[in-house]
Amino acid sequence: MSLVVEVTHTVGRFHLDVRLQSGAGLTALVGPSGAGKTTILNAVAGVLRPDRGLVRLDREVLVDTEAGTWRASHRRLVGYVFQEPRLFPHLTVRQNLLYGRWFRRHLAGGISPDEVIELLNLSPLLARRPARLSGGEKQRVALGRALLAKPRLLLLDEPLASVDQTHRNEILPYLDRLRAAHDIPAVYVTHTWAEVAERATQVVEIDHGKVVFCGSALEARSRMNVGR
Repeated sequence: MSLVVEVTHTVGRFHLDVRLQSGAGLTALVGPSGAGKTTILNAVAGVLRPDRGLVRLDREVLVDTEAGTWRASHRRLVGYVFQEPRLFPHLTVRQNLLYGRWFRRHLAGGISPDEVIELLNLSPLLARRPARLSGGEKQRVALGRALLAKPRLLLLDEPLASVDQTHRNEILPYLDRLRAAHDIPAVYVTHTWAEVAERATQVVEIDHGKVVFCGSALEARSRMNVGR
């Protein structure tokens, strides 16, 4: 998998101007709040139409403002897990999970509902509605729903931001299990380096709307250890 993002976008006083590439494994987008990390994910997912630029996933051009190319978000085969789980409150856990699958029912392959339920330990929760779930449980369901949409790329926007430390420690092993069981590339946004230090394949550091570092996790660890 190869993701290329070359976009510029201005909102008020904030100006994003980035050029980055990511490949297989887990790419961590790190940096302070307001640096532009979520804006990058939104451009990849099709939630945001950038002022100018290019987004390419493998050989498919998703956005090319110069050529007038724009692929609708529902046709990008990208799974997006937001900071807030955004589950449907009137649906059970099982129904929330299968909602993601329904939109991709015409596509062959992909992880099965039973695999997702086992992988994320969701069996005890299937009959519950979101109001009866903890923050960590909600995020596990949101991750499962994204997986069942048969994505070729997962976007994780600070998925632990609204979860307390106990539940963070609960969710991270599930992410590790996902990486081990299914080779789905992911871009993981965080401003907490410890969340991804042992998990990332590649690290991209964003600050004030620009890429200030892009390299391997080993290079990033060395960089963080010298005072950043």
